[in-house]
Amino acid sequence: MQEKIRGQQYVMTLHAYEEMSDEGLTIFDVERGILTGEIQERQRDQSTGEWKYRLTGKVLRGHDVEIVAKLSPTDTLVIVTVYSLGEPEAE
Repeated sequence: MQEKIRGQQYVMTLHAYEEMSDEGLTIFDVERGILTGEIQERQRDQSTGEWKYRLTGKVLRGHDVEIVAKLSPTDTLVIVTVYSLGEPEAE
């Protein structure tokens, strides 16, 4: 997944964009979250049978973020959703 981020080989769902905005996160936070993250759980989608991964990493301001992502049949990373697990640090 980290190689997909480094190579800009990823897409975000509309849901992920909406959640990112609602959480006050930027695309750089999402990228950093994956680059610093660790997979917490692997889940099989009941309807499609695809594997998706829940990972936790750090955003630019230091707090944790959780990201759910999967690899598409074309080997592109698909970011399904994202949400903050902490409060932004005061600037």
